[in-house]
Amino acid sequence: MIDRLAPDARDAAVAATLRRRFGFASLRPLQREAIAAALDGRDALVVLPTGGGKSLCYQLPALVQERLTVVVSPLIALMQDQVAGLRLHGVAAAAVHSNLSAEARADLRRAAADGSLRLLFVAPERLFQDEFLAWLRTRDVAAFAIDEAHCISQWGHDFRPEYRRLAELRQQFPAVPFQAFTATATPRVRADIQAQLRLRDPEVLVGAFDRPELCYRVLPRQDLVEQVATAIGRHPDAAAIVYCIARKDTEALASALQRRGIAAEAYHAGLPAAERTRLSADFRAERLDVIVATVAFGMGIDRSDVRLVVHAGMPKSLEAYQQETGRAGRDGLPAECLLLYSAADAAKWRSLMRRSAAESEGVGDPDALEAQLLLLQQMQRFAGRARCRHRAISEYFGQAYAEPNCGACDVCLDELEPVPDGHVLAQKILSAVVRTGQRFGGNHVIDVLRGRRVERVLARGHDRLPTFGVCKEESAGRLGNYVDQLVDAGLLRRSEGEYPTLSLGEGAMAVLRGDARAELRVPKATLAARGKRRRDDARPGGRREARDLEGADRALFDQLRALRRRIAGELGVPPYVVFADATLEEMALRRPESPDALLAVRGIGQKKLDAFGARFLAAIAAAGGDAGAGAE
Repeated sequence: MIDRLAPDARDAAVAATLRRRFGFASLRPLQREAIAAALDGRDALVVLPTGGGKSLCYQLPALVQERLTVVVSPLIALMQDQVAGLRLHGVAAAAVHSNLSAEARADLRRAAADGSLRLLFVAPERLFQDEFLAWLRTRDVAAFAIDEAHCISQWGHDFRPEYRRLAELRQQFPAVPFQAFTATATPRVRADIQAQLRLRDPEVLVGAFDRPELCYRVLPRQDLVEQVATAIGRHPDAAAIVYCIARKDTEALASALQRRGIAAEAYHAGLPAAERTRLSADFRAERLDVIVATVAFGMGIDRSDVRLVVHAGMPKSLEAYQQETGRAGRDGLPAECLLLYSAADAAKWRSLMRRSAAESEGVGDPDALEAQLLLLQQMQRFAGRARCRHRAISEYFGQAYAEPNCGACDVCLDELEPVPDGHVLAQKILSAVVRTGQRFGGNHVIDVLRGRRVERVLARGHDRLPTFGVCKEESAGRLGNYVDQLVDAGLLRRSEGEYPTLSLGEGAMAVLRGDARAELRVPKATLAARGKRRRDDARPGGRREARDLEGADRALFDQLRALRRRIAGELGVPPYVVFADATLEEMALRRPESPDALLAVRGIGQKKLDAFGARFLAAIAAAGGDAGAGAE
């Protein structure tokens, strides 16, 4: 065991371990402070964005101290991937879960007994089993690391009651420090995490919530299948996650994409467990690149090369949106996050939330519904307002945003344009709402505007209204979006309930009289594949700028990805556990010719060099030694 080190010796030990084990030359500032707090035996709350390096904050102290850190994690898949990655770095790590074989359980006990085990991952449910706790009290535990710590707060987006019991560990291990880690936490959630875990004078470290490598788009949902297929086409041969609100929506959208020749699969909690396991394994192993899923898919997915996250419906909170979009670009390379928005999504979520609260009456927290509805309202405000997305997210999480133009969102890229005669279209829609009596829903009003002679229109004589058929050239989807825009602008109101109706809002009569003007907007015909990074990459060993690979460099990158996939298959691990895309891209640009040159590439430590270096050097040599166009 290494005793507590002086600051200079500690920093030297951390730097040496970082380089040797993980292949990184430097730490980010908040990583350094979080590691120092752990090595000093202090409690800490660490909030870093997805892909921002939270795991190093508890992995490095365990290695430097040569003691055991217990990591509380919510999902088996997440634990398994982290253990597999650590073992490839030569770190003694294990996970305790229901799928553990007798042999693996025996290996774990032996490693703990001989003192070589450094990181032990465990779910909270397993942690509180009497036998496990009794065994853990016999171990030399240096720290408890609570991953996904927002799960402990009812004000967070993924509240899990079993996390509430974690404070009980204070009585069992009074001298052991706690470090809590999360990617998404508002000031209110951060305060709740500290209170629920009973953190003692914690070091509170909050990183920048902004993800400059992500291009955020919130566009009107007008032709869902076409919009999703077009977005996938902007990222050929890349991983994409498409989120839907309802299970049936995932199946319908996946089938529609398949008919367009896109190899997409649906994933939701209603599928058999074996099927869900297969889909997750295929996605992580790069056998499946496009998955259409409910939010049941994601927390345990650590694939680093996701280039596109689409929300086919509005998420229920900005925390959920930040968490889900955070699965894009985890390797620091540019990625796109597309939200196809309809104001009707909020009504759907409110109905689901109220139904769930009613079904759990007398069981759940009475404040939980109020908290959920408030989070939903804030999400709707984000989606419905045309202001810089990066600024809006940063300010929601309590941080200022200095950039006048982010250069990586639909607003700052000016990707929406006014609809010709939008004011006249708005008047026609408002007039149809008035003439149908302000007591019908959007579908009925749209049928009238499009001149559809369906029974519900004919039975009420609405085919004789002056507004019947005045928008027959417009699609139902586009008119539905225009209705949403008028709701967001306050010119229309949509009632609550299972069958919401439309009525005029404040200012609508002024628009109808021509005393005020309304504007409708649509996305431009062509959108860029992704935004560019706008400042230096500050991740460990980060490059100075993002580059698009072209020509021979791109061909070599694809060959290296294929090699990585073969190696991962041989080892039975996800490809990104072998090397991240960023590491392969740097190989393709630099084309190292020796082990020492390969060791200088970000993400390659001594253990991985020994295990894989010769095969990657051979692939680079076979492709030709000429440095690519982007080599430095």
